[in-house]
This record gives sequence, C-alpha cells and structure tokens, in this order.
Amino acid sequence: MPTKKAAEPRWTQNVATSFRRSSAYCTHFLLVGGAHPAKTETWHLRPDFMLFSEIRGHSRVLQLLIRVMRTDRLAHAYLFSGPDGIGKATVAGEMAASLLCTEKSSLDPCGHCPGCRQYDSGNHPDFLHVQPDGVSIKIDQIRNLKKQLAFSPFAGGIRVILIEEAQTMRREAANSLLKLLEEPPPDNLFLLIAADAEPILPTILSRCQVLAFAPLADDIAAEIIGIYSPELDGQASLMLAKLSGGCPGRALTMDAGDVLPLRDQVVAAVFESRWSTPRAVEEALFLAREMAGLNNGLDLLLDLLRLFFKDGMLESLQVKPQPQSTVDDPKDSLLLRERWNLSQLSDKMRAIDAAGKALARNCNRALVCEVLMLDLIGN
Repeated sequence: MPTKKAAEPRWTQNVATSFRRSSAYCTHFLLVGGAHPAKTETWHLRPDFMLFSEIRGHSRVLQLLIRVMRTDRLAHAYLFSGPDGIGKATVAGEMAASLLCTEKSSLDPCGHCPGCRQYDSGNHPDFLHVQPDGVSIKIDQIRNLKKQLAFSPFAGGIRVILIEEAQTMRREAANSLLKLLEEPPPDNLFLLIAADAEPILPTILSRCQVLAFAPLADDIAAEIIGIYSPELDGQASLMLAKLSGGCPGRALTMDAGDVLPLRDQVVAAVFESRWSTPRAVEEALFLAREMAGLNNGLDLLLDLLRLFFKDGMLESLQVKPQPQSTVDDPKDSLLLRERWNLSQLSDKMRAIDAAGKALARNCNRALVCEVLMLDLIGN
C-alpha cells in the first residue's frame, strides 16, 4: 500500500515563482501561506540584470542607496514614495538583486551566482513579495508574513521583503506590520512601495526611511519609453512622456497604436494653407469620422492635440524653439508663429477643451468631432 505523502509545511510554500519572462518584462507571483498566487506589478527588467549605473534619473535616491549599501549601513525599512510608473519597483528590484547576489565584488549583481540565478528566475527563498489581495493588503497577508519571518533567512545572508502599494493596507494590517517594524527580525530588510505616503499610518512612516521619487525629466522619460517601445519614434516617445507627467511606466500603458498616426494627420491638416474652403471642410469631416471611430483613444488624441497647441503657444513666446517641444519640426514652429497669434492658438485650445467636456457629457461623438475639426482646420 503506497504511503501517503506528508503535507508540505505552509511556510515552505512561500516562494516567489516566475510566471512569464520576455525581453522586457518579468511578472512574478508569490504564494503566501498556501494561498492562491497574487499577481505582482509587472517590472520592466532586461533578460539579464540591470545595473544601478544603467537606471536613468533618480540620482539623489540612487546615490543614497549606493552609499549605505557600500558602507553596510542599511536601515531596516525603506519607503519608496512617488507617482505610479516612475520606477520605484525597478529600483527596489535592483536593490534586492544586489543584496541577494553572493558575489560581492561590486554593488551590481553578477547575474551568474546561485543567488542571482534564483532571483532572476523568481525562485529565491529569501525574496518575499506582498501585494494587495484585491484592492487592499489584508491582515491575513501580514500574519502569513510574520510566520515566514520566524525563520532565519534560508541562504544565511539577508532576506528582502518587498511590499507593494503599501498605501492600500487596511488599518489592522498596518498595525500588524507596525509590530514587525518596531522589533524587526535580524537580517531582514523591508522595502515598502507607495504611490502616496499620506494614507500610511504615521507610526509606520516614523519607522521607515522615506525616499521620495520625483517625476523624470521629459527627455529621460522619453528615452525609457523608446527602449521598451522601439516602434515609437523620438517625437512620439516625447509626447507620451509629457502626457504621463514624467512617469514612463504610466506612458507604456497608454494604447497609442492608432492614435499617433491620426494625430499626425490632424496636425498636417492644421498646417495646410493651400486648400480651398470646400476641400478644407471635406478633410475636416473625414478626419472627424476617423476620430469618432477611435474606441478608447479619443481622450488620448485630445490630450495630444492640446499638448501640441500648448507647446505652440510657448514657441510663439520665444525666439528659439524649445528643445523638448512636441512641435515636430523647427519650420513648424515658425509657421505656427506666422499663421496664428496667441489669441488664435488659445481659441484652438478652448475648442479642444470644449470637445472634451462635451464627450464627458455623452454628447454625440460624431458631431463633437466634426465641430472640433472645423474649428481646428478653419482659419
């Protein structure tokens, strides 16, 4: 008679397992206390390890982290605070990779030691990842985390606990985590990530070293967007960088596939001055039909057009073109200044704003787009 296999201890199931890897993305799951896997934020990682020196922007934060890691003066808990899509998870992931690397020749992970291979495959036993179960982090998740931390790190070095969207913790979960932060187990590092530090209990904030991440400069954000969306040209990457407020992760979620070509068509029509009135009306109505046919991209298109005319207004106030303008060609900058004054450009901005408000009131899409295009193309 076959012997019954002994049940696996709950704490041994706390392993981050790799779900999917590609050249640009790595998605992980964490099995916590035998619960169903909870999907984590998608990290934008290369197939091999990204080096600290290759992370763009956030120089103040990186300098601080590099200094404390080199001098072995890590705090027991850090809170990375800043807008979504700004790179907080990327920095936290690279910090974890560096700390779990067993080759300590430099801060950059070597990528080939057992620790690096385990982390890169999503199977490192000393990397624990907690993310909201649904809309919030619940008390049971923190209780399961406590059970895991009752044991020393498996590899004998340091254990890294990454808690994403920490601002979603319910009060009882936050109070439970507070006890861990007040008396942290040895050889454990807590990395909390939050879009906003305000909802987090002040007592937790006081026990973490808070590092604020600021939006990236437009050119840096555009460069990052271009790396992960090589099908976009530099101008398109810059427009998305501006729209996302310097948050490349947020820009990469924008569905701009059908929107960007239509934006170029609209801009070309706006600059056209040789059309007769009947031809201009015909083109305006054609582009309006194309705009109305966009499923979920019409709001994005309006944002892109608003950004274009806004930069056009700024160009008209300066002698030299702005280096980070979304006006595609320096000749177009001159044409903008020659064709419209500030008042006329402002009228076009108001037309775009009026279209957005009309769409928000569920007005007829086709009619709204027709009125808008006639206003933009008309002289």
